[in-house]
Amino acid sequence: IGSTGHLTSIRAIPDYSSSPWSPPPYADESLFTEEEVTLGHTDLVVPGTLTLPHTSPHTSRAAVVMLQGSGPADRNSSIGQLKPFKDLAWGLATRGIASVRFDKFTFVHPGKPMVNPTLDDEYVYHARAAIALLRSRPDLAELPIVVLGHSLGGTVAPRVGKREPSVAGLVILAGSTKPLHWTAIRQLQYLNMLKDKKHHVPKGVVDAATKQAKFIDSPGLTLSTPSAKLPLDIPASFWLDIRDYNPVSTAAELGKPMFVAQGGRDYQVTLKDDFAAWKAGLGGKSDVEFRVYGDMNHVFRAGTGMSSPEEYDVAGGHVDADVVEDVARWIKELCDKGNGG
Repeated sequence: IGSTGHLTSIRAIPDYSSSPWSPPPYADESLFTEEEVTLGHTDLVVPGTLTLPHTSPHTSRAAVVMLQGSGPADRNSSIGQLKPFKDLAWGLATRGIASVRFDKFTFVHPGKPMVNPTLDDEYVYHARAAIALLRSRPDLAELPIVVLGHSLGGTVAPRVGKREPSVAGLVILAGSTKPLHWTAIRQLQYLNMLKDKKHHVPKGVVDAATKQAKFIDSPGLTLSTPSAKLPLDIPASFWLDIRDYNPVSTAAELGKPMFVAQGGRDYQVTLKDDFAAWKAGLGGKSDVEFRVYGDMNHVFRAGTGMSSPEEYDVAGGHVDADVVEDVARWIKELCDKGNGG
């Protein structure tokens, strides 16, 4: 909560992105290697990691571009002591699937402002750079490319697919369909329902954030609206873009295969509000697979009871093996059907 009393962040736990990490049991380090890469040009360069199965190029099935959730996030999508994108990259590589993951611009250059930023600036530019990198490598150029997005990254994945028609398919993990400003309000309200009051948000802050969200949806929001009046102190251009973007209808227009997954205990992206919208908009399509993991949270770890931020602060925690297996299986089926893009 900032000095103005407005919401400046919805991360409810400390950043443990540099915490020790041990490989998940479903990853075999002998089956792949990793290379450091850079994406973008001039002052937009960000570092990343290319994970390559040793089988490439002869039996690798596909290459995956990974998009994290909202806010400054490293390439591993570190949250608490968890590194879900590293889990996914290593698990998929063990199964013959290459991937590239990268630090977000806002993580690499904290505090460096963009002029009139949009979702394209936060995500699409570097996603397309990752696709270009894959296409530039002789060992990967012919592989089908899948865009995998988690949380807000899942929201943006259809836009990347629209910008890059060669993308073979999308994997949307806990992809939000509600605008970010209302998703933030929902999370604050949920935190206030937890028995543990350490994450309690004062009513005045919730009310102020709700007022900001309503203003974003109003005709009063313009490019000239000062960012200090808006959630997270993010410029109006970003909120105008969020407000006018419909991920479900964008996905429906693509005509691409998709795997849409949701954790039943997820409070950040929910079955009722978000997953239901994906099903309503895409449920009639034969090339879209939906999966619900009833006991899993936002980062696809199993648990019981109401999910809470403490679930992220667990040493040795990983994305559930069933999710990795299902994503790998879906990608291989996609390739077997000849959807190479």
